[in-house]
Amino acid sequence: MSKEVIILLEAIEVELRRQEVWLPMPPSVEAMASTTPFCMDTMAFSQWLQWIFVPRVRAIIDGGGTLPKGSNIKSYAEEALTIERLEGERLLLIIEQFDLLMS
Repeated sequence: MSKEVIILLEAIEVELRRQEVWLPMPPSVEAMASTTPFCMDTMAFSQWLQWIFVPRVRAIIDGGGTLPKGSNIKSYAEEALTIERLEGERLLLIIEQFDLLMS
């Protein structure tokens, strides 16, 4: 399963780069320290994917840990991507695949 997850993480990065929202510099330390789900109070969803989600999932895999069960990112992603005005269709499909893989 970890190989499939890595493929999905790479697909998220490719899609964010395609939409030109993959950033070269991380958000502030304060933004990264948010305890609100998806850091919605301090960063855009695309930033959360890039700086929190992708690195944490990679770290779990690299460390041989157990991936979370019952992921439900898509429901928030649908709303967040509309607010961010990103082309959500492709990214939502990738996120949906991740959710399904984790269930």
